[in-house]
Amino acid sequence: MAAVLVTAARTPQSAVDVLSDHVVISAEEIERSGATNVIDLLQKQRGIEVNRNGGPGAASQVFIRGGDARQSVVLVDGVRIGSSTTGTANWTALPLGNVERIEIIYGPLATMYGADAIGGVVQIFTRRGTGPASVYAGVLAGSDKTRAAVFGLSGASAGANSIEYGFTLTQDEDAGISATRPGLSSHNPDRDGYRKDSFTGRLGMVLAKGHEAGILYLHSHLKAQYDAGASAFDSRSVQNLDNISLWSKHQLTPNWRVSLQASEADDKALTLANASTTGTSRIETRQHDYSMQNDIALGSDLLQVLLERRTEAVVSSSIPAKTSDRSTNSVALAYSLKRGAHLGSASVRRDDSSVYGAEVTGALGYGYRITQALRANVSAGTSFRAPTFNELYFPNFGVPTNQPEKGKNIEAGLYYSQNSTELSAVAYRNHLTDLLVNTTVCPIRPDLYKTGCSYNVARASLDGVTIGGRTRVGTVDLHGAMDFQDPRDESTGKSLIRRAKRHAKFGAEYSAGALVAGLGVQLSGRRFDDTANRNTLGGYGLLNLYGSWRFAHDWSAVVKFNNVTDKNYELARYYATSGAQVFAGIRYGAR
Repeated sequence: MAAVLVTAARTPQSAVDVLSDHVVISAEEIERSGATNVIDLLQKQRGIEVNRNGGPGAASQVFIRGGDARQSVVLVDGVRIGSSTTGTANWTALPLGNVERIEIIYGPLATMYGADAIGGVVQIFTRRGTGPASVYAGVLAGSDKTRAAVFGLSGASAGANSIEYGFTLTQDEDAGISATRPGLSSHNPDRDGYRKDSFTGRLGMVLAKGHEAGILYLHSHLKAQYDAGASAFDSRSVQNLDNISLWSKHQLTPNWRVSLQASEADDKALTLANASTTGTSRIETRQHDYSMQNDIALGSDLLQVLLERRTEAVVSSSIPAKTSDRSTNSVALAYSLKRGAHLGSASVRRDDSSVYGAEVTGALGYGYRITQALRANVSAGTSFRAPTFNELYFPNFGVPTNQPEKGKNIEAGLYYSQNSTELSAVAYRNHLTDLLVNTTVCPIRPDLYKTGCSYNVARASLDGVTIGGRTRVGTVDLHGAMDFQDPRDESTGKSLIRRAKRHAKFGAEYSAGALVAGLGVQLSGRRFDDTANRNTLGGYGLLNLYGSWRFAHDWSAVVKFNNVTDKNYELARYYATSGAQVFAGIRYGAR
């Protein structure tokens, strides 16, 4: 049975009808992945690379199809998250224990989500309730004094006015490793651990036939240590994520459905670098989103009309108060059609910002079913990335006249799906202009920007081919993916930092009754840690093992052995990564 995706078109679609390249990580795959956090889970997916400044509690970034970490959109249950100052999502603060599934859409989706959807979109869905009330719980412990626990309750009532609910508490704690290696000025040989506490809740109700409404909430509190020199001071950051969303859906006519949403995403960070009066900094990003989406069925076709408003506000000692907010009003149209073996889509969107003006993006896609199992796709789309508040207003660095980065993407792919076998091959080229880079000599007012600035001067190309597949041979599931890419700065001819030209993932899983055992291999070629491509990060290969045993009804034991060969590697120069780690735990109930 084909998976159902929501993210690609902002409405449920069968995976066989989705023209965008995509991956769905199911609850079962999350359980069996061996991952203990969201970053490690994403690192196992095709088309994705990660960067992390130390162990599992350290600041992390995600690169999709070779794009910058700021060139993607991250959603949690439809609520956009991310810092307006750095332009990236706080991946480390996101809990994995409450995740039901993750959808990854590759390529530009600016006509659906506006600014920053250049490399792709990642949407995380938390647990929701179905059927009678059920409890799920789990504990995990292991290397580096790792401890994790999850407890949840979910379900749904029956009847015309049914109520759906889900609540999850998670806690993760790790003594950590030293975040840095000797050679970095901030190196400190102490351990840098973290603790993360989170709560998610959702409540939905059928108001009447065809009408439903609900509320979603996420809170995550993260305390993470890091290295800031040889001082005995406990350098650390304290971060809080708070999302809340009110939504409703209304079937006004048999062919017309309206979805309304109002949400707030709050990202707070307190950094304590040292004991001095200047060693503490605070920054907060608060975003509000309001949307009205109209889905109008025209036979087997779908017309969508989207109205959206997004406001961003930043509270920081580094950003002047008079330039600490902006708003964007958006309107989008999309049309999807199905005609026998033919699939098509067309969309256009206008985003009007109070800071950088209007941006118009568009996309076209076409798919043809060569056979019932084989389909060919082609698509083209434009996108843009909005300048961050730092790139606009940070003292002696930001330039208020900076404009958005622009992207033009074309791609073609083949997809095969029959029984337990799935194969895909996608080639893409994403040409980027007006890239915002950190220049050592500012092109404007060098007397004012004496140490350089952020400015629109660069061009880049993200070219690549992604090949993926999975099949089942007897009692063994096999899956793998290979990425061949060339993320390159066209202004200099150099490779973009911390991105490999080749990386791959392979896995095998054996299942026999209550027993499941599997292995995963992650491979990456060399990367460069600087724009001049002088500092090389060596390639690496990781072997991970995992297993589970359902020893009683609703009860199972799990074991995970990560980095079996104790590989010493770097994702960022002079920053440490975890060696061999073993974890074991017990779960009750289904994810």
